[in-house]
Amino acid sequence: QVQLVESGGGLAQPGGSLRLSCAASGSIFSINSMGWYRQAPGKQRELVASNSSLYITKYAASVRGRFTISRDNAKNTVSLQMNSLKPEDTAVYSCYAESVRLTSRSKPYDYWGQGTQVTVSS
Repeated sequence: QVQLVESGGGLAQPGGSLRLSCAASGSIFSINSMGWYRQAPGKQRELVASNSSLYITKYAASVRGRFTISRDNAKNTVSLQMNSLKPEDTAVYSCYAESVRLTSRSKPYDYWGQGTQVTVSS
């Protein structure tokens, strides 16, 4: 059984910083991509950042230059450093692990964290 456990988040002032972390637990053989989505009230879910197994990163245009995603393949962890936060960054942030295999031959599955609230307000 694979679980994604998130930490971080909370309240920050505009211009401030927060760091989100996510760890995938379980006997994992490989993970293709890890990253973060967010969803604000009344808005569609948005891919914030992703990091492939080859450490290729992608960012939403709205966060590029302010957010940095990092990943540790050996520890199956992914983090999101969020700087220069804006009120529009307020959302529930969820980490994901894509195409997780428990063995080299097992079927891949996607997993999600429970979500953590990020609120940017003065």
